[in-house]
Amino acid sequence: MANREIELLDWGLTDYDEAYARQEELFSRTIADKKESKPTHNYLILCEHPHVYTLGKSGKPANMLMTDEYLAARGIKFVHTDRGGDITYHGPGQIVGYPIFDLDNFRLGLKDYIDRMEEAVIRTIARYGLRGARLHGATGVWLDPETPGRQRKICAIGVRSSRFVTMHGFALNVNTDLSYFHNINPCGFIDKGVCSIASETGRHIDFAEAKRFVAEEFNNVFR
Repeated sequence: MANREIELLDWGLTDYDEAYARQEELFSRTIADKKESKPTHNYLILCEHPHVYTLGKSGKPANMLMTDEYLAARGIKFVHTDRGGDITYHGPGQIVGYPIFDLDNFRLGLKDYIDRMEEAVIRTIARYGLRGARLHGATGVWLDPETPGRQRKICAIGVRSSRFVTMHGFALNVNTDLSYFHNINPCGFIDKGVCSIASETGRHIDFAEAKRFVAEEFNNVFR
């Protein structure tokens, strides 16, 4: 019988490389279990990262606007990674979510999985009075996606999958310092903005509460 239970793992503030190695271990173990026809588990990892820019496998290095020297002087990492998507920023005040899901447990393809992940984020920010939506041709969650000049992304999404097991995931701006996005063309866009729950509501957000809301909405959407 398919296992739709989701185990929440809160890793707190974790270095990006360490988090990658830890999720890669769970990812590989889940694939190995599938190959042996063993029951598989589904994990929702939530964490924060120290300042880091990550470039997806199909991303363009030109979307990093700063030199290596500039980044090194400020203690900011720049990592080439194997998720989909272009360049993005991770840092304190941002909820980074890594679902290690066996999509066969949920009878989902990759497109529907991404759609449900977006839906969980849309429901989360709705708790703060924000109306998130999708933008045609661009993954993630946006505010005012149909209004040129007002389009701004609140959550980036980039995933990797093998044998319908997923890793990587989403980055939801909660209390994020948005100035770090000035150093890149976020997700490859030069004509769209970035926002956070705090910037839209005008107040500091209880981070633990926001993580709890994310976990609840993932369970609501996927089970």
